[in-house]
Amino acid sequence: MTAVTAPRTLVIATRASRLALWQAHHVQSRLQALYPDCSVELLEMTTRGDQILDRTLSKVGGKGLFVKELETALLDGRADLAVHSLKDVPVDLTVPFALSTILERADPCDALVSNTANSLDELPPGAVIGTSSLRREAQLRARYPHLEVKPLRGNLDTRLGKLDRGDYAAIVLAAAGLQRLGLAERIRAALPVELSLPAAGQGALGIEILADRTDLRDWLAPLACGETTACALAERAVSRALGGSCQVPLAAHAVLRDGRLHLRALVAEPDGSRILRAETQGAPEDAGTLGAAVAQDLLGQGADAILARLSEPAAS
Repeated sequence: MTAVTAPRTLVIATRASRLALWQAHHVQSRLQALYPDCSVELLEMTTRGDQILDRTLSKVGGKGLFVKELETALLDGRADLAVHSLKDVPVDLTVPFALSTILERADPCDALVSNTANSLDELPPGAVIGTSSLRREAQLRARYPHLEVKPLRGNLDTRLGKLDRGDYAAIVLAAAGLQRLGLAERIRAALPVELSLPAAGQGALGIEILADRTDLRDWLAPLACGETTACALAERAVSRALGGSCQVPLAAHAVLRDGRLHLRALVAEPDGSRILRAETQGAPEDAGTLGAAVAQDLLGQGADAILARLSEPAAS
C-alpha cells in the first residue's frame, strides 16, 4: 500500500454558536497538529435549528435541523467535513453522508445550573426548571413531581441568560458544553446517570463527511477514539432500533470497564409516569449487537406502544 498523502487544504463546516465553534476549533487544532502544512479553515453557518427558538425541537423536526445546512455545504463542495455534537447527529444518516470519526468523549453527564440551589433536592415545590430535552424532562418529572418543568431553547449562552434573568429557578444542561466553554463554575451539581441517564453520544464529537471520500477517512482516522466509538455505536444502535428522535424520551449510555462494555437505556412517558429500563454487557466489538439487544428488551417491556403513540403527531 502507498503512504497516505497529507491534505493541502481542509474546510470544516460548523454552526456559528460559541459551543459549535469551540468544537470546530478543537478539530481544527488537532488536524493542524497532524498535518502542519495543511490549511484548515472554518465555514461558519446558521442552521434552521438555530433559527427556530419559540418551539421545542420535538415539534419542529428534531435535531436533524442542526445538520442539514452543513450537509448541503458538503454536497456542493464548500466544505470537506462537518463537526457535530454527536448527540445531534441523526442515527439514520442517508447516502451520500457518513459518520466517519468519533472523537474521545468528554463528561457525558447532565448538570444542574442554578443561582439559588446546590441540588435538585433543595428546590421548593413549584420551582421552575428548564430543559430542552424530553429525555431529561421525563426523568426529572419521575423523580421530582413537585417541580414544574418548562421548555428551554437557545444556545448555551441564551439559556444561561434566561436563568440569570429569573425565568427559571434552575436549568439542566450537558456538563461537557459548560466545561468546554470555561463555564464549569456554573455547575452546581453533576447529575448521576441513575438520576438522568444521558442521550446517546452525549459528550462526544462526531465528524460527518461524504461517504465516498476515502481520502478523508484516512486523514481523519488518527482522531478517532476506539473506546468512545464502541460506546457510542452501542448507544446509537439503541436509538436506531427504537427509531429514536426528539419526540421520544429515550436515553442510552455505555461505559467500557475492565474490557467489557456496559450499556443501559430507557424509554419513558414524557410525564415520567412510566420509565422502562434495560441493560446488558458484553465485548466492545459487539457494540451494535448489544445495542440491538437492549432495544429489544425495552420493546418487550412495552416500549413499542409508547413509541407508536409519541410518533403519531409527527406523522399527521
